[in-house]
Amino acid sequence: MVFEAFEVVTVPFNTDGWGPPDASSASSTSVAAANLLPNVPLGSFSRAEKLGRVADWTRALSNPSARPPTGSKSDTSSIFDFSAFAVDEGFGLANSSGNADEDAAFRLVDGKPPPRPRFGPKWRFNNFHNRNQLPQRRDEEVEAKKREAEKDRARRDRLYNNNRNNLHHQRREAAAFKSSVDIQPEWNMLEQIPFSSFSKLSFTVQEPEDLLLCGGLESYDRSYDRITPKAERRLERFKNRSFKVTTSDDDVIRRLAKEDKATVFATDAILAALMCAPRSVYSWDLVIQRVGNKLFFDKRDGSPLDLLSVHETSQEPLPEGKDDINSAHSLGLEAAFINQNFAQQVLVKNGKREAFDEPIPNVNEGEENASVAYRYRRWKLDDSMYLVARCELQSTVDLNNQKSFLTLNALNEFDPKYSGVDWRQKLETQRGAVLANELKNNGNKLAKWTAQALLANADMMKIGFVSRVHPRDHFNHVILSVLGYKPKDFAGQINLNTLNMWGIVKSIVDLCMKLSEGKYVLVKDPSKPQVRIYEVPADAFENDYVEEPLPEDEQVQPPEESSTEAETNGAAEDKKPEGQA
Repeated sequence: MVFEAFEVVTVPFNTDGWGPPDASSASSTSVAAANLLPNVPLGSFSRAEKLGRVADWTRALSNPSARPPTGSKSDTSSIFDFSAFAVDEGFGLANSSGNADEDAAFRLVDGKPPPRPRFGPKWRFNNFHNRNQLPQRRDEEVEAKKREAEKDRARRDRLYNNNRNNLHHQRREAAAFKSSVDIQPEWNMLEQIPFSSFSKLSFTVQEPEDLLLCGGLESYDRSYDRITPKAERRLERFKNRSFKVTTSDDDVIRRLAKEDKATVFATDAILAALMCAPRSVYSWDLVIQRVGNKLFFDKRDGSPLDLLSVHETSQEPLPEGKDDINSAHSLGLEAAFINQNFAQQVLVKNGKREAFDEPIPNVNEGEENASVAYRYRRWKLDDSMYLVARCELQSTVDLNNQKSFLTLNALNEFDPKYSGVDWRQKLETQRGAVLANELKNNGNKLAKWTAQALLANADMMKIGFVSRVHPRDHFNHVILSVLGYKPKDFAGQINLNTLNMWGIVKSIVDLCMKLSEGKYVLVKDPSKPQVRIYEVPADAFENDYVEEPLPEDEQVQPPEESSTEAETNGAAEDKKPEGQA
């Protein structure tokens, strides 16, 4: 391979200054003149000038007005400014004075920032002019952000407290959800039925037959429908009125059993507990007695069914201590006390009462019959099996010149901190939200009230909203509002299926009819969604009942009662035999 010789050009020496020599001075040297490129204008340089960068790619040319004046100390970018030059065809730098039109449309460096969206979520506050033009809107947005921050803080605190409670969740469940009855070692477990099997059951019953109507009803006072939280009424007390009796103690049920009117006997409260069993969380129990070919569903003395559960289906845990006024046991006593007194207070106080076929059975001497009617109804379960249930009605009212029967029940608010909704603030304007919150916290109790109203064929169910005067005072209460619902419509709202309700009852009855004669206990498991059937001795639950006093009985007696007791004691001492001190 042959390489051509590389010729080294001669670099002319400029004796007059920096850069190549002028064309006039280069004429004396022919070699230097031959090496000069034609038509390339050159700028003069001096030794005092500073050499900057060939191209400044960091300059911001979008705002020429913000550039400092030329020649100032802060004008560091003007040392070697090529923005006024363009590229010539001869690959040199040409002054913009030669072609002003092309130079004006050409820039070596595009220093313009990317366009920013004018209308966006942050534009209102980033724009200086809009801050001055919309001060009111800015204040509203700031307040909204503060409220959101408060909600986030409250949510974090609630999650933190829930996490702390969950650390001892198993211990709390063991204390709060204990069994309603002590399972004895000699009891024999026969069946264990999970709630999942109840959801698929369905049974259609025919229209029931009314056998008897006992008791008497007073009229409902419609003025209570106009009660508001701002016009509340104090809850009164009725200590001398007799209330419910159990199935086995009911003389009418015993008489109907002797007359062989049915095979299965129960009360509406017991049937409602069975029908709504899948919604229950707390433990409860029923006593089942098989006598001959007859079946009696009863509840033992001191059963949880005598009380009303509070916050049973809520996610917020209640205090564990039994002596705490907000514990599950204390709230159950308080709710039963409120429910009984509310049902007697909302009646017309004129002494008139509509009497029915027979008086209420098993009323103690010296006590007044409460405004209650027992409707004994019979349902046909199959060709050879009938069920008789005692259903309750609390009041009557004239609607469209027709007499309608009512059931009366009361929800109680003990502390808005637990329920999450303050009734005094929400009942008047957001009744739907209050009722939805109660369905979340007390779904089982409301379902049982609805089932009882359907069993009794009540035309209307009245639900009162009763709250404490003060969250720490569980003796004094006020009525804030009373709402009325039709049982069938309300059952549809809470997703209560009557076919499924009777399917549960029919399955339990068929199972118990296969048992031999004796006594059995059906217990809802305290920690699992299931019920168990135990065979127990015939004398079980006969001598282990200790009556729990209602909240009003725990108050201090008046001074005059104490003086009367002292006089009675003194008279007793006077009657002692002479030989005794």
